[in-house]
Amino acid sequence: MSSIFESSNRTPSGALLRRGWGLILDFVFPPLCASCRAPVGNAHSLCAGCWTKITFLDGPGCAICDFPFEFDPGPGALCAACQARRPAFDKARAVMRYDPASRDLILALKRADRLDLVPPFARWLDRTGYTLLTNSDLIVPVPLHWRRLWGRRYNQSALLAHRLATISGRPFDPGILLRTRATPSQGEMPSAKARRRNVLGAFRLAPEKAMAITDKTVLLIDDVFTTGSTVEACARALKRAGAAKVLVLTLARVVRPMSSYI
Repeated sequence: MSSIFESSNRTPSGALLRRGWGLILDFVFPPLCASCRAPVGNAHSLCAGCWTKITFLDGPGCAICDFPFEFDPGPGALCAACQARRPAFDKARAVMRYDPASRDLILALKRADRLDLVPPFARWLDRTGYTLLTNSDLIVPVPLHWRRLWGRRYNQSALLAHRLATISGRPFDPGILLRTRATPSQGEMPSAKARRRNVLGAFRLAPEKAMAITDKTVLLIDDVFTTGSTVEACARALKRAGAAKVLVLTLARVVRPMSSYI
């Protein structure tokens, strides 16, 4: 019994010590807005001005790909793209619209070593993807080819997925999927059809990982959903290897007029 009481007595003092240390750090290094670097009240947050510029996708959307609808057509409604060509993944969600405000933040993480953005982004993913997380058995990031990983030094999707797994308590395995071809950047592709061709056969399951996903629901994490070609190729590889379902959660998605999206 004494050990229980000793443990409970240490916990508040340890928390007070951490809080005091945090206050000292905030005084010496005051927290700044993750976007514009203006002073803010809490670390890893946005100021009011930058927050209002982000378009969060929390309204009605396609039952599969979450393409946002201007009005709510009712449960189970699909966008024109998913009606014309049903994706390999079962459900996708995105935190925000990919536009100038969100693009600068995402590119800062992706190309400018702004790893301080991982904690707030992971919290946003956790809130937006709560239902997906609840129904998932395993969190898997979209992989980079080893050459790109060597040049960039980190996979932003893997960092987000790892942090999200820590927050949610879901298992995480960055070695499930392999990128077998060093494809050109999807941003360089002129059309959705070119993007699909670009990643065709570019992903496969690590041979030793087949049992890890058999009959499991996999939550795939990426930074941006553009036309869905990358997560589509990943979903096909996962399902060929035995996954029961593939869910997709991304930080942002491109929202184009439906005619060009198809």
